[in-house]
Amino acid sequence: MAVFTSVSEAELTAWLGDYSLGQLLELQPISAGIENTNYFVTTSNGRFVLTLFEKLTADDLPFYLNLMAHLARHGIPCPSPVANRRNQLLGTLNGKPACIATRLPGKSTTAPNHEQCAAIGAMLAQMHIAGQSFSQVMPNPRGAAWRAATAPQVRPFLDAQQAALLDSEVALHAQNNFASLPQGVIHADLFRDNVLLEENRVGGLIDFYFACSDALLYDVAITVNDWCMNADGKLDDARAQSFLRAYHAVRPLSDGERAAWPLMLRLAALRFWISRLYDKHMPRDGELVNAHDPGHFERVLKNHISTQQTVWL
Repeated sequence: MAVFTSVSEAELTAWLGDYSLGQLLELQPISAGIENTNYFVTTSNGRFVLTLFEKLTADDLPFYLNLMAHLARHGIPCPSPVANRRNQLLGTLNGKPACIATRLPGKSTTAPNHEQCAAIGAMLAQMHIAGQSFSQVMPNPRGAAWRAATAPQVRPFLDAQQAALLDSEVALHAQNNFASLPQGVIHADLFRDNVLLEENRVGGLIDFYFACSDALLYDVAITVNDWCMNADGKLDDARAQSFLRAYHAVRPLSDGERAAWPLMLRLAALRFWISRLYDKHMPRDGELVNAHDPGHFERVLKNHISTQQTVWL
């Protein structure tokens, strides 16, 4: 989330004329993140989040908006897109596809405890189960083809040792096929800043715009790589155990998933190392843009390679 496209109160007031959301009271930009433009919107009818999509097109977006609506109907605390007077979830604002969705309670944490890791583990499993009845499919846009195309673009910015690591990991995962593992809709970006907590309870899962269809275990690895990771890039075994046990209690992991776990952790780390390298060295123009440090996921990846992680169940 960031601000690439400015929206004035007058522009938003005119746009909201197509909705039954009451009078605009406050418009506040959200500075965190790097993909879309987001604002907190307060009206006389409640609190909402306005999103203008900077990369995704109007043709891409029905999958994400319909997914959030589906999950919300199935009890998952995620933003519910608001339809306009013509019953459309998607509009256009300042030349960009835009939607407005409900704002959820809670706030993100930078230092999750064991109970919070268990809570998000259980919630992720519930989301995966709820997603099984969602009929639309979105192949992962940041899968093997994306890795093969993007790695050469960031390689010139690396030293020889880093380039060798990148090459070897991309080649390794190009040979792996996780299609035999349980598949479904995944969030694919459930970092700490995309979860709203009320003490140790999950108040909301947000930012579904990387969601796609892939191995469910990949989503688990992405989430563990953030929620259960120490600042030095080493996995916190106790938090990881709390997370995985809570997840497994809701959606039991198969023997195949347990066997794939060490490689899946590496794949998840590689994906974010590449994307952060790309965002750092090939940024877009925009206001309030916060690029993340790619070095963190380089360290995570190296630690996963040197330590074969196991599933604690």
